[in-house]
Amino acid sequence: MPHDIVNGHIGHHHHHHPHDHNHPHDHDHLHSHLPPEDEAAELQVLATQFIDGFVQAADKTAYLRLAGVPFERPGAGGGTALKLVDVELKTEWQVGTASPSFGSRELSYLPFPGEMVRERTNMALVYVSMTEKSLWDIRQFLRERLAGQGD
Repeated sequence: MPHDIVNGHIGHHHHHHPHDHNHPHDHDHLHSHLPPEDEAAELQVLATQFIDGFVQAADKTAYLRLAGVPFERPGAGGGTALKLVDVELKTEWQVGTASPSFGSRELSYLPFPGEMVRERTNMALVYVSMTEKSLWDIRQFLRERLAGQGD
């Protein structure tokens, strides 16, 4: 049974029918499930904080170890281990937006006024082997870490 979520708050509701959560059924729900757009926003906040912490860390390797970043990962097909060799930071500024136009093959383009221009910094963990290179976006790393923590 889905939880009632209004303005980010969970509505308490009593019901006496089975549901598919694996916790006792005789009490109000004490946990929440974020809508996908809120999960994305939370992930972006975590990624921003992770990147800021990495940039400010005196010992970058220790920071990555404390964060649980693996220094080796399986390669494609599991044949060889990839080694973490670089952390890539990429800064972009969104200066406008473009989207498909209705009934046209041209994009609808909206340049932003100066106060709407936003800076974004993304991070990728760069792994290599003799035959392969793989970039692991920090948002994907954090998403997997959060999923591993359970409800």
